[in-house]
Amino acid sequence: MEAMMQSLGSGLPVLILHFAVTLTILIAGVVIYEWMTPYPELKLVREGNTAAAIALSGAMLSLAIPLAFSMAVSVSVIDILAWGGVTLVIMLVIYRLIDFLLKDLPKRIEDGEVGAAILLSGVKLSVSVITAAAVSG
Repeated sequence: MEAMMQSLGSGLPVLILHFAVTLTILIAGVVIYEWMTPYPELKLVREGNTAAAIALSGAMLSLAIPLAFSMAVSVSVIDILAWGGVTLVIMLVIYRLIDFLLKDLPKRIEDGEVGAAILLSGVKLSVSVITAAAVSG
């Protein structure tokens, strides 16, 4: 029991630190993503646009997945910052590419088309899973 308490005592602060750093990267990524989108997703969500909610949720999940894998394979905060930053940049660049290739989808999401939001979220999540696998090697 004493060994477990010592392990918990030394491991819990590290867990909290790694979680906090990863969560901070995620929040930064979502803020940057919101700035990058051609329409104000969060504003649309607040106005009740279901398509925007689906698209924003898909983006948040697709940022979180590679960050989770980055945290899982990292041994220090520096690793988390480095790999988390790399995955964040990759995903944000991919988002711009997706928006460019699927030009009409942002407008359709702004107009509330749920099907467009599901497709956009699916594409982003697909790329996210591949990015996460690449990070975890």
